[in-house]
Amino acid sequence: MNSIEMLKTLVGFPTVSRDSNLPLIDFVDSWLGEHGVTAVRVPNDERTKANLYATIGPMVEGGVVLSGHTDVVPIDGQPWDTDPFELTQKEDKLYGRGTCDMKGFSAIALSLVPEMKSLRKPIHIALSYDEEIGCLGAPRLIEQMKEQIPQPAAVIVGEPSMMETVTAHKGLSAYRTVVTGYEAHSSQTHRGVSAVMNAAKLINWLSEFEGHFKDTTPTNNGFIPHHTTVHAGVIHGGTALNIISRKCEFLWDVRTIPGKSATNVHEEFEEYCHEILLPTMRSVYKEADIETSVLANVPPMGEILDNPALKLAQDLTGKKVRSRVAYVAEAGQFQEAGFSTVLCGPGSIDQAHQPNEFISINQMEQGEQFLRKLIQRLS
Repeated sequence: MNSIEMLKTLVGFPTVSRDSNLPLIDFVDSWLGEHGVTAVRVPNDERTKANLYATIGPMVEGGVVLSGHTDVVPIDGQPWDTDPFELTQKEDKLYGRGTCDMKGFSAIALSLVPEMKSLRKPIHIALSYDEEIGCLGAPRLIEQMKEQIPQPAAVIVGEPSMMETVTAHKGLSAYRTVVTGYEAHSSQTHRGVSAVMNAAKLINWLSEFEGHFKDTTPTNNGFIPHHTTVHAGVIHGGTALNIISRKCEFLWDVRTIPGKSATNVHEEFEEYCHEILLPTMRSVYKEADIETSVLANVPPMGEILDNPALKLAQDLTGKKVRSRVAYVAEAGQFQEAGFSTVLCGPGSIDQAHQPNEFISINQMEQGEQFLRKLIQRLS
């Protein structure tokens, strides 16, 4: 099975984060087994999803981990021209959900397993779940790999980077805020406490707080955008147009540049809630409330100046170009666990999460060349 055939198979599994990834994991487990490779699963608590890792080659130190995530973002409401879960080729582009982010890299790695028969140093394949909703699966995968496999020389996280080495990425803290108000007829705004209207005030506060980062962060730091960002992505609330809303909740995130923390945003947000908004809300209804919970906390990948993973990736690509990216990946988690890590993979992040997501055949070919050189180096 070549890499495009493998990609077709992987795209055919609709592994949206809200659903199970087990059918894909079953396939990968079977594929590896056909080639004499034993895979290890690391499930979630409910056993509805699983990470998977496998070692090809001898169990010795100095190998390389190829890391990818199995989940993809939803297609809900997106105007796709083709079936998102069926790989479609148009000219030099391969369309489908996850082609770019990031089943392309995993497809290349898995398709080349038959070529990994003469390795002197091992290749460890690591596939995670729930990366798209806060890198939730990787920590237990990384913890087990750290205990069970010989120390690798490098971890390559194959997120889309146009096959350029990425030496830093932002961190992510994600939150859910639930506003509780008091229902009344919408003509009697003096009697009610609108959860929706107060949630809107909170979202506006977050937007203005991001402006502070934009204005005070140096613009030449290599990130686009250059600053820590604050964003509310989902909101639900209210019952009807003529009812003052009792409940409203929204999801928001803070994406921090390395060296910065989302803690100050969360703390100042809570201060605004409890010192400004809640006293006014509770003057009308004493049970009014604002509750915020932390959904995810993913570390950034700190700037790599020189490490074995970076040198290896640059040798394999033949490029000294390095970049920083605004998106969040599991590379920061591997780095935090003490692994020499770099991010390098096929495809452009510009296509990720979009309707009609695609990866170019040229990028697939570059990814193949990259991994074939790695196999040769370790053989």
